[in-house]
Amino acid sequence: MTKLEELTALLVNELNDFNKNIEKLETIRKQLNDLRIKMDVSEYKAIIEEHQKQMAITKNMIDSFENRFNGKIDQAKIYPTWAVVVFIFSLILWELF
Repeated sequence: MTKLEELTALLVNELNDFNKNIEKLETIRKQLNDLRIKMDVSEYKAIIEEHQKQMAITKNMIDSFENRFNGKIDQAKIYPTWAVVVFIFSLILWELF
């Protein structure tokens, strides 16, 4: 009977340890459920706002450059209009005579 008593005592000890572990897990689960994680994004908001300001300034610079460039392209002509008209007129006269 001693072996049966030893096995029973061992089983009782194991069950007690198991119950203690379950209780510990239950308290940990409750703590995790009650835990609220708060994210502090104020630093990121400041960085993003600064980046947006820089991007707006860069966009304005690019837009002004594009406007100046388009203005220069519109004003740029290889030959003046009067010179082209005189050249065509002279070609027509050359062919006639």
